Amino acid sequence: MEALTFPCSLFKTQKKMDDYDASDMRCGDLTETQLKREFQLVDVSTRVDPYTLTTLSPFSLPQSMFQGSHRPGQKIMPQACARILFAEFRHLAQAFALFGPYRRVIDEMITHMEGNSGFPFESVYLNCALKQHIVNDNDIENSTFLKIQDALSKHIDWENGCFPSELKYKLEESIQRGRLPKFDRLQDSFNGLGIAVHDTWATHITLTSLHIGEKSYRARVHYRVQDHFGLDCEDIQNILFSNFRLFRIWFVLQRYHRFGFKPFITNINADIEITGERNDNK
Repeated sequence: MEALTFPCSLFKTQKKMDDYDASDMRCGDLTETQLKREFQLVDVSTRVDPYTLTTLSPFSLPQSMFQGSHRPGQKIMPQACARILFAEFRHLAQAFALFGPYRRVIDEMITHMEGNSGFPFESVYLNCALKQHIVNDNDIENSTFLKIQDALSKHIDWENGCFPSELKYKLEESIQRGRLPKFDRLQDSFNGLGIAVHDTWATHITLTSLHIGEKSYRARVHYRVQDHFGLDCEDIQNILFSNFRLFRIWFVLQRYHRFGFKPFITNINADIEITGERNDNK
């Protein structure tokens, strides 16, 4: 009987890692006419008009009954306009990050986008959030953590002190029956994780080690998760997204050819320890 060797890949999503060709990774590819006609992005900001590059007053907003009765606002350069849009972006994001240790992550991510490097983003806070999400998920029907634990306990060859390689599919099936960790819970709408990550793009799960004793085992599992901090056309055409000014500003900053701020990949990693006893499966 051949024993499982490590590291052992247990799961990979169909969407690939480091996918810079994804639709939500495009930038600077849309004109003013497209933004207005195809996406109805006329009322973008309360502070500045990104198309005319003029500052706005409360009376100059499209929905104001006094619109048209004011003197034109101050003309500004595109760089100044972008700074104002990013400041409003940060301000609006605070409504989705009201409490908890992760509430400042979205501010860091907006600043990273404003830097316009396009480099991947990493945060110890997001790594911690992923780990806590995984180990605290007590839903036996969906938790990948609990399902891996159950599969290990049931299929370890205790007599030979190994996990048979021919039963690797049991571990793979256990994950496929679970639900991958995502930040789409109710609390994530207010703790900053929902706006910073929410859904995820790609996930890899790897069993990196397994130590088997006479009556217990200890395994380490690595979760590698990627998300894209960017919006595609379907996002902004979703009524839920388009109704929030935050997303309208985000989309214009990213996709309007005058700005073209680069989206980026968010890397999130967590190493999880899983332990169990020989009698766990009885």
